[in-house]
Amino acid sequence: MITEKGQQELRGWIAGRLPEGWFTELAEVTIDREEITVVGRITEPELAPGVPEAEYEAALEGRITEFRERTRMSRVEIAREANVKFRRQLSWGVRCGDNLTMFTHLSAPVMSRLRQSERMVLDTLIASGVARSRSDALSWCVRLVAQNTDEWLTDLRSSLIQVQRVREAGPDAGVPGTSDLTLELQLEDQK
Repeated sequence: MITEKGQQELRGWIAGRLPEGWFTELAEVTIDREEITVVGRITEPELAPGVPEAEYEAALEGRITEFRERTRMSRVEIAREANVKFRRQLSWGVRCGDNLTMFTHLSAPVMSRLRQSERMVLDTLIASGVARSRSDALSWCVRLVAQNTDEWLTDLRSSLIQVQRVREAGPDAGVPGTSDLTLELQLEDQK
């Protein structure tokens, strides 16, 4: 886990590094052990009131595609710099209207030992067409748990942040190399 000060530094660096005018707001910066995800809001296209839903959705898609192509080279450069500075991949996404589109994002392998009954759950999801593979089924299960236990996960993350603050104030406080971005606790801090 990056310390709270390290997270603030990272968010500040990203906000300062983004070119003016890219986003109407920096909607989200999410950090975990492997990845930094930056999602910004872009302006919606101006359309006449009452346009059909299909036209509106197509206009949003067009605006997102235009932004993606126009900013590609700069996004790649910023991602390289962030990778060197923070030792994590940087992934991009945008919000336009109610749509969220991720351009790039990391898919990290996770090692897990599952018992037969647990594997059977995954295999049922595959057989029913809900998932294409055990990996896809496991991702589906994680998303479902996150959706249905959001309040509990939020409370758990808050308590872990408090543990980090106590550690930072401990006997090693102020010793070079024991805080900020150099202190990695291998704890994901996702929203």
